[in-house]
Amino acid sequence: MMNYLEEYDETDPISIETYAKRLIGKTFADVCKQDDITKAMVVRETTNYDVRHENKKRKGGLGELIEERFFHYQTNNDARPDFDKAGVELKVTPYKQNKNGTLVAKERLILTMIDYFSVVDETFENSHMWQKARLILLVYYLYQQEIKNRLDYRIGYVKLFAPPEQDIKIIAHDFEVIVEKIRNGKAHELSEGDTLYLGAAPKAATSRDRRKQPFSAELAKPRAFAFKNSYMTYVLNNYIIPGKNTYEPIIKGTVEESFEDYVVSKIDAYCDWSVTDLCNTFHIEYQKKPKSLEAMLAYRMLGIKGNHAEEFEKANVVVKTIRIEKNNKIKENMSFPTFKFKELVEEDWEDSTFGNYLRETRFLFVVYKFDQQDELRLKGCQFWNIPYDDLEGNVKAVWERTQRILREGLQIEKKNGKNYNNFPKSSENPVCHVRPHAQNVKDTYELPDGRQYPKQCFWLNNSYILSQLDDRFKEE
Repeated sequence: MMNYLEEYDETDPISIETYAKRLIGKTFADVCKQDDITKAMVVRETTNYDVRHENKKRKGGLGELIEERFFHYQTNNDARPDFDKAGVELKVTPYKQNKNGTLVAKERLILTMIDYFSVVDETFENSHMWQKARLILLVYYLYQQEIKNRLDYRIGYVKLFAPPEQDIKIIAHDFEVIVEKIRNGKAHELSEGDTLYLGAAPKAATSRDRRKQPFSAELAKPRAFAFKNSYMTYVLNNYIIPGKNTYEPIIKGTVEESFEDYVVSKIDAYCDWSVTDLCNTFHIEYQKKPKSLEAMLAYRMLGIKGNHAEEFEKANVVVKTIRIEKNNKIKENMSFPTFKFKELVEEDWEDSTFGNYLRETRFLFVVYKFDQQDELRLKGCQFWNIPYDDLEGNVKAVWERTQRILREGLQIEKKNGKNYNNFPKSSENPVCHVRPHAQNVKDTYELPDGRQYPKQCFWLNNSYILSQLDDRFKEE
């Protein structure tokens, strides 16, 4: 009988990775069928093993299968890494292919549950999270919607991954942001938009699950430390798949301050410069005003030649430019991606497309203001994510009302050749509203009742955006 320790050295990460590369090209069903006698020694449930692990509701089923049927060790819920003697954590995670051929992570990578009571006494270096995240054996499998039995998913990539030095600094800062919120009795207000690469992801069996927290009587959702979806997409395309082009990093050497402070200081260095002067400095033709010129200028100020920065891609940071008028008001509302009417009516708020977008996205507001001569000047920038109370209060109310209107049948009235509807208006809610976001009247989606109607999206009100800006941008 062959001992599994002859197949790989459980104390050596490279040996574990070399052995694991045999998985590439196999389906999970193939792994199940492997006929090694040692499996019977470690697998508790040998009857109907594949049937049980095919169950999509079984959390961790595919990871268990790789552990028990391929690596031949018993799954445990230990806080230590899976391959404790090598300090390696095993993570089985899906990716998918977009219609344009690009590959993206299908979901965030859950690292470990957050114990609100013990994490407040941990440092980043000695935390359970970092023990699990410092060296990971990533097994990426291709998720395909048309495949009904998940055991038929095929493994595409297997590779050891250790976050590079420049990422560790940001991950450590993210950890501190999350823990500080818990220490302040605000575990119930945690949001993935608070941080860049490492998020506090909701991890509950039902939307009603709640846990106690140490410094507040308010119950909080169960959450786990997780690498964000955007970070895992970057890892896939730049560390796992060989020969991919990377985006330019904003930080090219070592810096003392946090990443966000560094970004703010780089852009603030050009405070009060006019857009014309910035265009001349960065050799952009102002006469042929490119679309999203002000955002493009922000990238140039950060030393980026293109319109993608490595850290922003990893962190899902969305750059939004804001123009303040001479009268200290903002003219434009802030738009978001269009929603499909028929999809929105089927969603729950807890896992809604728009709710998740706001929960998971960190924004960089780059603020410009018109001076008395109508010259547009840079005023600086700030990072922002939507406050918990605003999201779960006013935004949720508008979303639920929109869903109710669609379910009951959108009311459309024609006046003077124009369509009017009963979607929530900006005058009815202090935070957001619904408005068209279509190129023309023919740019439509189908309503639940079968009618076609111009595409709509949620907008944050201009007055709300102004209220969220730092005081320095509101001064005369």
